[in-house]
Amino acid sequence: MNIRFTLGIMARVSQEHLDARRRQILDGAALCFARNGFHATSMQDVLKEVDLSAGAVYRYFSGKEELIGAIVTETLGSVREAFEEAARQSPPPPPDELVASVLGRTLAARESLVVDGRPAFPRLVVQVWTETLRNEELALLLGEGYGSVRAAWAKIVEGYQEAGMMRADVAPDHVARTMIAAVLGFIAQQSLFGPAPVEVLQDGLRALTGMRGEGTGGSQLG
Repeated sequence: MNIRFTLGIMARVSQEHLDARRRQILDGAALCFARNGFHATSMQDVLKEVDLSAGAVYRYFSGKEELIGAIVTETLGSVREAFEEAARQSPPPPPDELVASVLGRTLAARESLVVDGRPAFPRLVVQVWTETLRNEELALLLGEGYGSVRAAWAKIVEGYQEAGMMRADVAPDHVARTMIAAVLGFIAQQSLFGPAPVEVLQDGLRALTGMRGEGTGGSQLG
């Protein structure tokens, strides 16, 4: 067998193993944080959850702060990329379809993470919000991620306005903030009151964006 070919396979397998191990640690940490909160979770709890040695885990992450930072960065990064991809379409998908697609994809990627019979992700989001009130580094990281998602949403709104799909007398950033608020509110409801299908939010947005009335400029989504 060709040596270069063999080495290439070994490198690929090795990288796949490293990626899988990192995924295992992040998912285990997310479960711990969602279940007990950030401060009540120790690294020992994470080690027990993922069934790995301290050396195996610390090879990837230096501690809880780096773990939660990686979880936040990964989640917001995937959401931003989805919105940036939508912004490149002309025109972008309408808000109800876009939000349902991105949020549905985000939840589906974490559907295997369950705490007390409920999806762990909404609870994890609320735990992260709470931690930012006392963790300046995490607050900065979350703020940067939020800013990038907001900017991507604003570009989508500009696409709507240029296509005549949305009234142009409202600042794109104001629409972006409102759409993000709707998504975060929906996630908070799931954490507090139990799971609900993404179609609930999609239907609500479709109804709201389809409203018409006097003095609205006559150009509405719907």
